Amino acid sequence: MGQGFVIERARAALAVVVCFAIAALEGYDIQALGVAAPSMAPALHMPEAYIGWAGSLTMAGLIAGAVTGGWAADRVGRKPVLVGSAALFGLFTVMTAFVHTGDALLVLRTLTGLGLGGAMPNLIAVGAEISPPDRRASTITTIFVGFPAGGAVASLITLSVLAGVAPKSFDWRLVYLVGGLAALVVAPIAFVILPETKPAHAGERRDVLNVLFGEGRAAATLCLCLAFACTTVLLYLMVGWLPTLVVGEGHTRIQGALAALSFNVAGLAGGVAIGLAVDRLALLRPIVASYAGLLVGIGVLAATPAFAAVLAFAGVAGFCAIGAQFSLYAMSPTYYPRSARALGVGAAVGAGRVGSIIGPSLGGILRGAHASSSQVLAVTLPVILLGGAAAVVLSYVGKAHES
Repeated sequence: MGQGFVIERARAALAVVVCFAIAALEGYDIQALGVAAPSMAPALHMPEAYIGWAGSLTMAGLIAGAVTGGWAADRVGRKPVLVGSAALFGLFTVMTAFVHTGDALLVLRTLTGLGLGGAMPNLIAVGAEISPPDRRASTITTIFVGFPAGGAVASLITLSVLAGVAPKSFDWRLVYLVGGLAALVVAPIAFVILPETKPAHAGERRDVLNVLFGEGRAAATLCLCLAFACTTVLLYLMVGWLPTLVVGEGHTRIQGALAALSFNVAGLAGGVAIGLAVDRLALLRPIVASYAGLLVGIGVLAATPAFAAVLAFAGVAGFCAIGAQFSLYAMSPTYYPRSARALGVGAAVGAGRVGSIIGPSLGGILRGAHASSSQVLAVTLPVILLGGAAAVVLSYVGKAHES
């Protein structure tokens, strides 16, 4: 093993660490709204409905950013778009800390979403292109476990406030200021460390529809979109509503925050473990096990009020849901040629992210109709089945020749 090989692997490892950090900051930023919301609404003298709108507009911006960020990266390179996206969401997150009106909050969260979305397909593309094929899934899932890691930090902040560990004067603005400044620090580090994985045919005009549906890719794109969308409905319903659903079963707010923490922390392990399994066993068996485990986890959560079971099976659900989603992220680049990889992945991820709007909205609609916590969770079971079926079909679809 030569010195050049060792240096190359060390650089790749550093790139993974940087991409993990960007993913963690994204996960933190997306869940920061739930941390800040209780004190944000009265501080800005705005209706609580603005909190829901802010979350939905962040996701709408993320969808637009994923598609445009993927398109731009195939033309000018992954690195500048990824670094620019991180700087963008860092800047607008810092600006969020200084808003004084609900309308300004909505505008800034939409713009933040554009940066969050632009980074996502490029994290996948960079991970795919710095790793050998037999480690591709584990590399990408290692990067993406940053999302639940960042979410776990947000859950810990919530827990510390509820438990009285944080001071009573805790300012919601600090949540955004710290996250935004961290992203602005990571962006120039990423510029120095990340390799440029610009495809050989960058700059060529490509027909978006042909990239997604031409040359036998229609089945892969449709299955990816459907599997992403269904799994994201469940993930974002859990992220947005799990603490409330636990409280609705008669538990305390601290126990609700602990259930959310269990979901996120177990998701860290699920992302890594299922990614390794995909590298060794291919997609089919790990993905079937993931969706079967997810059905069991959500089914038990819907059926039992005992907090010990809630805590344990929130972890099972997080392990399987996040593991399944990240394994789909890991496999998605293999269905598109390298010269259009970021565009293909960005469009599929963006379409799938519609679920991030539907999930929280579905929870709100059902709770508004006086559905119990068990009923809300039970509604997700057919959605899980549909997403699992799409993922299983995807495992039989042929991949692009160019990897």
